[in-house]
Amino acid sequence: MALFVRLLALALALALDPAATLAGPAKSPYQLVLQHSRLRGRQHGPNVCAVQKVIGTNKKYFTNCKQWYQRKICGKSTVISYECCPGYEKVPGEKGCPAALPLSNLYETLGVVGSTTTQLYTDRTEKLRPEMEGPGSFTIFAPSNEAWASLPAEVLDSLVSNVNIELLNALRYHMVGRRVLTDELKHGMTLTSMYQNSDIQIHHYPNGIVTVNCARLLKADHHATNGVVHLIDKVISTVTNNIQQIIEIEDTFETLRAAVAASGLNTMLEGNGQYTLLAPTNEAFEKIPSETLNRILGDPEALRDLLNNHILKSAMCAEAIVAGLSLETLEGTTLEVGCSGDMLTINGKAIISNKDILATNGVIHYIDELLIPDSAKTLFELAAESDVSTAIDLFRQAGLSTHLSGSERLTLLAPLNSVFKDGTPPIDAHTRNLLRNHIIKDQLASKYLYHGQTLETLGGKKLRVFVYRNSLCIENSCIAAHDKRGRYGTLFTMDRVLTPPMGTVMDVLKGDNRFSMLVAAIQSAGLTETLNREGVYTVFAPTNEAFRALPPRERSRLLGDAKELANILKYHVGDEILVSGGIGALVRLKSLQGDKLEVSLVKNNVVSVNKEPVAEPDIMATNGVVHVITNVLQPPANRPQERGDELADSALEIFKQASAFSRASQRSVRLAPVYQRLLERMKH
Repeated sequence: MALFVRLLALALALALDPAATLAGPAKSPYQLVLQHSRLRGRQHGPNVCAVQKVIGTNKKYFTNCKQWYQRKICGKSTVISYECCPGYEKVPGEKGCPAALPLSNLYETLGVVGSTTTQLYTDRTEKLRPEMEGPGSFTIFAPSNEAWASLPAEVLDSLVSNVNIELLNALRYHMVGRRVLTDELKHGMTLTSMYQNSDIQIHHYPNGIVTVNCARLLKADHHATNGVVHLIDKVISTVTNNIQQIIEIEDTFETLRAAVAASGLNTMLEGNGQYTLLAPTNEAFEKIPSETLNRILGDPEALRDLLNNHILKSAMCAEAIVAGLSLETLEGTTLEVGCSGDMLTINGKAIISNKDILATNGVIHYIDELLIPDSAKTLFELAAESDVSTAIDLFRQAGLSTHLSGSERLTLLAPLNSVFKDGTPPIDAHTRNLLRNHIIKDQLASKYLYHGQTLETLGGKKLRVFVYRNSLCIENSCIAAHDKRGRYGTLFTMDRVLTPPMGTVMDVLKGDNRFSMLVAAIQSAGLTETLNREGVYTVFAPTNEAFRALPPRERSRLLGDAKELANILKYHVGDEILVSGGIGALVRLKSLQGDKLEVSLVKNNVVSVNKEPVAEPDIMATNGVVHVITNVLQPPANRPQERGDELADSALEIFKQASAFSRASQRSVRLAPVYQRLLERMKH
């Protein structure tokens, strides 16, 4: 009964907490990476870990799955070596590392893990060695021998002078008055050191890297009789200033200091939290054109966006970055933070000049270029980083610069440079008006546009929005890239020059001499009113040459039969607007005649209808769009193959009737009218 109660309690616990399993608590990222390294090294014996070493350096990393296959750290090639996992050692004549390291006190363990320099300096303090060898429970984050050797000579001299008080304090700052294993090291936590209860900052990253005051944990969890030793790659020092205080005391942050004060962000930067500040130096601000800088500094909203774009939401130490990461700023944009060798990169650029300046509420990296977000830019500045420079030059030449650099709420429809590969139009009254119709009188976001929406331009035109399965178009031009939203304006990159509608479909056809025969046919068929009224039509308009290409007898018969002519013409008119940019896969467009038109893109993105190429697409009208074709389309019932199929079906039905009648009457003379009907049908 007692066993049943215990099992029932366990089942209830698992039901209430699905994360709880019989396997115990979830492993930390560090433990998962160590486990992967152990799996990769198991063919070399028990307790062997695979380690990646960066070629040309002494840097080693336990390997995760991604790094194992890429064989790179910060873009540098690595070699795989196999070492004893932490806490184990080799035995002569046996495979792998079968023996656990013997337990000894902290002082002796320092020598075992490769921190003999820490042992040496512990001896010099005279007071610390007895403590490390005595009873108690401690944790020491021990700098490696290489970490001590990399300290500047003047820093090391100051530590070992003054009767070794500074050295004692420095070593005590590396110690915690209790045993702390890696499974307790949580991201963003602080530990109280044995030097004046000063905080030690811990960060445990998803890639398995653990940092202690931004020093990387090299080998962890080496147990001792009186505690645990973790080997780290730097000598750490106390942290007393917050981010705002560091900004205030560093001369290289004079401009940043003024900007932070003007934006009101100083309160946040001196408060609690764990931020990463990518701090632009005075030199970074000086690289920006004075006009742009003064505009941003004088605009509180743009200034705040600018500074927030330099602040990451969590503390990111340089040692945690071994490959590219996408990190979100307080402004809401995403920065690509990576590394190339020993250099950190932002959006692919090595602009970080000084890294890992630790503060009580985060970490600072000095950068030599300003990271201006789109939200702080003018339309001109947005376009400068896009593939629309040719269009921007046209806007400038047309005298529209004030609209694109001012504070009007606008949306710019800028065609791609490739649109102008055959040259640019001359700047005349027509071009100026056309360009004004590429500027919408509102700041839009493409995600809020909807089908049938109308947009007003600076030129006074009403433009329509068409939403298709794989494209979003404004009149004949479709959005070719994600929009860029600036301080006052938004940039839409478009796939072609936009042509505003100029009259109804009938106005378009009447105004083009190529369609004189089509216009006459429409009038004869009584469809003029239909194509003049408000609506949404796609017209595949046959040219005069298309009509002339018909056999004379067929053309005469067609033009002389108003009912059949109307039927044919209605088959050329779709009941919705379909511009060429909205055609992805095959589109079956219902015609006013009732049958469907098959519209698709063929080689070189040429539009075809019923497998016949369109000569000129996208002539926009207020009630539709006209596509020019060079042949007259035939509805399915009028096409030769379909007519033959229908004739065969009719003949079969007639013969069935004749057979039935023959069996009933047994008089062959009565079959004559049936055969006569068949002959009359075949004549047509």
